[in-house]
Amino acid sequence: MPECEAVIGLEVHAELLTRSKMFCGCSTRFGEPPNSQTCPICLGMPGVLPVINRRAVECALRTALALGCRIPPLSRFARKNYFYPDLPKAYQISQYELPLSEYGGIEIRTAEAARRIGIRRVHLEEDTGKLVHAGLMEEAESSLVDYNRCGVPLMEIVSEPDLRSPEEAAEYLRQLRAILVFLEVCDGNMEEGSFRCDANVSVRPRGASALGVKVEVKNMNSFKNVQKALAYEIRRQIRAVGDGEPIFQETRLWNADQEITLSMRSKEYAHDYRYFPDPDLVPLAVPPAWAEEIRRQLPELPEAMRRRFVERYGLPDYDAGVLTSGRELAGYFEAVVRVHDEPKSASNWVMGELLGRLNKDGRGIAESPIPPERLGKLLDLVRRGAISGKMAKEFFEAMYASGADPEALLQKTGGQITDAAELEAMLGGIVSGHPGPAAEYRGGKESALNFFVGQAMKATRGKANPALVAEILKRLLRP
Repeated sequence: MPECEAVIGLEVHAELLTRSKMFCGCSTRFGEPPNSQTCPICLGMPGVLPVINRRAVECALRTALALGCRIPPLSRFARKNYFYPDLPKAYQISQYELPLSEYGGIEIRTAEAARRIGIRRVHLEEDTGKLVHAGLMEEAESSLVDYNRCGVPLMEIVSEPDLRSPEEAAEYLRQLRAILVFLEVCDGNMEEGSFRCDANVSVRPRGASALGVKVEVKNMNSFKNVQKALAYEIRRQIRAVGDGEPIFQETRLWNADQEITLSMRSKEYAHDYRYFPDPDLVPLAVPPAWAEEIRRQLPELPEAMRRRFVERYGLPDYDAGVLTSGRELAGYFEAVVRVHDEPKSASNWVMGELLGRLNKDGRGIAESPIPPERLGKLLDLVRRGAISGKMAKEFFEAMYASGADPEALLQKTGGQITDAAELEAMLGGIVSGHPGPAAEYRGGKESALNFFVGQAMKATRGKANPALVAEILKRLLRP
């Protein structure tokens, strides 16, 4: 139905990179034995008092300022009340009427256009526990609860309903995740749940201003699944509108195996949570001087860095986007370019050989066994003609395995043969030993030259300079 359009707003929950929880001193390490990182405060025992984690506030402020948000003089924590086993207190400490920050935005680029997506608010809260069901949730005879995650500092970033397609939503999430990783406030790991997204989706007549009935979609753990889930839900709602069926405000789960959304429960309204100010926590006042100090310390953000890579290094948009997807990767590339000042060559090797090998081994760029300066030296050996492209790949493998210096490998192997007299003597023997291919080439079959190049590379074990070999062969085979 081309006369309909989708309206999408995203709620992103990002676990903050702090050593301790939001309101107590328990560790936030991932993967520890169940319920081993808890205390009376995060378990909500009677008589305990929470204390705000300053580092978590600083992380949220860094994010809010990077997103261009306004920092009000006062924010306040509230109790969000609902009864579910993942909440030991039967309420979650969050922010409601007075959030930490409001009214920012992110610039996104899709194939259609570039535009700004509004950020309604960035606020702090505590994470909930984790339920492990014995089988499917609807049929489970029992469930286990792990409270290790309960109380972990969580930042909620709520967009305005400005997104109009699954593609825009996925790009918004990529941009937001890149910003959080650059700011070093969240690791952005969707598989471990430290970067999670819920989507509010509705459809309406194209050009209308009123919003339709929204449906919340949960359980999307990758950018691809976000895009697929939203595409399915939009189609489902448009079909319902076309068939005259009502759309209910509800929460639906994305089933990645069947690639459909399934109804989970009716969606609550804000008043159902009975928010009220937390009496155990004083209002949070951010001194303007502190906010300004954090603003001055903000790093170059991904979009600004991407534009700089395109303008300064002459890279394609795609290369620049990949290389600026993380601060460490961007820094690695620039360190390579400082040694080897051919940015496109450096980009090809970093994105192709290095990232391909690291991804295969499950490593990040910070775990690369090849320092960027040594990769730059390797590329310079190719540019100088000291080694061939084939030898460069062999050197790369040796460097990856042992961290060896390319200059040392060159001394050990002898490098590429570039002595024209030496090559001509060898090639003369090859040409005279293969009169058939020589006659074919002289008769006009230019592809016969490849045979002789292959023979030369075989005889020299790949060490001959291919361009010089071809040049000498053309002279020797001249009619």
